[in-house]
Amino acid sequence: MSERWDVRRAGPEQAPHRVLMIPGGLCSTEFYVDMMAEPALAALGLVAATMPGFGGTTAPDDVSMENYARLMAEFAAESGCDVVVGHSLGANVAIEMAAADLFRGPLVLLSPTFSRADEAKFLAVMNALGRVPGLGIAGWTGMLKLLPKAMKRELPAHRAEALAADMAANDPATCRRIVRRYYEYLDRYPSLVPRLCEADVPAWVVRGDHDEIGLAGGERRGLEACPQVRMVTVPDAGHAVLVEQPARVAEVVVDAVAAVR
Repeated sequence: MSERWDVRRAGPEQAPHRVLMIPGGLCSTEFYVDMMAEPALAALGLVAATMPGFGGTTAPDDVSMENYARLMAEFAAESGCDVVVGHSLGANVAIEMAAADLFRGPLVLLSPTFSRADEAKFLAVMNALGRVPGLGIAGWTGMLKLLPKAMKRELPAHRAEALAADMAANDPATCRRIVRRYYEYLDRYPSLVPRLCEADVPAWVVRGDHDEIGLAGGERRGLEACPQVRMVTVPDAGHAVLVEQPARVAEVVVDAVAAVR
């Protein structure tokens, strides 16, 4: 199946370490272009893969977080990756990969969501609207038209046009289906902090200093108490930290590669 995925590769064919980069929801590998060009990562094998269903790709029948974790773990093994970087929803998939014992390497988690209350308010609204007969698809269609314009104000000017077009390529019905399953997953786990901590893998939780995704005080304390978890705050960055400050995120990836057992 993965031969039909949106995959972007960089770095030496025979690199000693290979890093899987998972974009966030509504995003494709286009969001990793800047990071993959960072000199600090030039010696690594870099493999970015859009989660099937986003960016105009074909979604699997099962769009649960558990199935996405299985699919991405299988792809990581197939590609020989020993480190996983995930952004936003992709970071949550990475957490589930480790929690389900599907991947045992280091994780770099860029702005994950650790509980339902932390998630962006507009996404909760879209999830609720998506359950209303006759309004779900129309609501998502309208949102996908408006979101790229809004996001342009949050993204670096030189990349805003390409990234906004990337998000606009999503299918409304598919987004509705995936987000519904995502919220069902968050409802199963009131907090994902214990799930990450109990996975017992090296993990870096990276957040911009003005990230709109929340992090409750109890969640932060729980993460700081995990000996294998490191918290990184990146100045002058919001939710799109991988685009806004790619060099700083690349430094964290280098640290994660050094932790490969």
